[in-house]
Amino acid sequence: MKKIILLGTTWPFRGGGIATFNERLTKALIDNGDEVINYTFSLQYPSFLFPGKTQLSDQQAPEGLDIRIKVNSVNPFNWLAVGREIKRLKPDLLLVRYWIPFMAPCLGTISRIVRKNKQTQVIAIADNIIPHEKHIFDNILTRYFTNSCNGFITLSRAVLNDLKRFRPDAPMVYTLHPLYDIFGKIVSRDKALKRLNLSPDYRYLLFFGFIRDYKGLDWLLEAFGHEKIRNFPVKLIVAGEFYTSSEKYLKIIRDKNLMNHVILRTDFIPEQDVANYFGVADMVVQPYKSATQSGVTQIAYHYNKPMLVTDVGGLGEIIPHGKVGYVVNPGPEAITEAIYDFYSNDRSGFFTANVIAEKEKFSWGTMVETIEIVLNKIRNKKLFLG
Repeated sequence: MKKIILLGTTWPFRGGGIATFNERLTKALIDNGDEVINYTFSLQYPSFLFPGKTQLSDQQAPEGLDIRIKVNSVNPFNWLAVGREIKRLKPDLLLVRYWIPFMAPCLGTISRIVRKNKQTQVIAIADNIIPHEKHIFDNILTRYFTNSCNGFITLSRAVLNDLKRFRPDAPMVYTLHPLYDIFGKIVSRDKALKRLNLSPDYRYLLFFGFIRDYKGLDWLLEAFGHEKIRNFPVKLIVAGEFYTSSEKYLKIIRDKNLMNHVILRTDFIPEQDVANYFGVADMVVQPYKSATQSGVTQIAYHYNKPMLVTDVGGLGEIIPHGKVGYVVNPGPEAITEAIYDFYSNDRSGFFTANVIAEKEKFSWGTMVETIEIVLNKIRNKKLFLG
């Protein structure tokens, strides 16, 4: 049994991809026999930097998790205090979730302090190393953070390659992003249609998750406006909160006369509704302009849904093209052709059967094993170096 502290977003913040992942990973580690404490934020982002409506969850705290609301992302005195507190606890492992350079000073400082106890190893689970939305100090901040860690786990090969630019000497392992299996059981199409008040006379494509410019919703709307798609009784559901200005997307909808073809559910989607949106979808579309990996893919796998992704970053690594869906060139034209092929050739049944077989490889047990592999690599390196 190991004593582990997981440093990163959990409840009381909303269950976006990072919080959901951290809570599910904690349960997997506990099931493995480890003792786990979550250190989450008291302040994650200052309100003026947060693009959504609220950062906080309206759900009850997850049962069975030891969550300590301690970390202020912008207060250096807090970083020192939290670092010293974790240092005194002497965990065997500090797992740090890293996703943007904004968090580098906070997470990097805490990690450096904790390592001074000469007992705790620090492993970062890195969603991104090079951010989607770049800023001038990104490399400096990322280097500060990566130099504070003993080892790394990445969820795509693209991030692994980015990481090698900063820490080529460090133990690091790429592993598959596990399934998101915490949003409930599969819901039948008929039940989901009734719950979402949608007509059974149409088929539905789903764009799911927070809307940021790099996620390519504009490409998808342009594709959906093509006359080849209009021949099918298909509507597009956009389910997720705008984290950018909505105007350019609404303009495309107006210009392409898509008002009756696009369903906007652009508030935060509560956890209890996730199964319904995936239940009505024939296919989940991720038309990203840049990406490393996406938790939406892992929700789609859980609900046995075919996927259409653009060939950017790590998205194509886990979507076998022509088997569980499509990996297409970035841009509206290729997206249009894939949607047309899906419906004109009735690919749904074939893709769905392959999704069910393919998803077996995405287990949380593998993630737990990967953590142990990296920890052993760190220990062996220390022994070798003396």
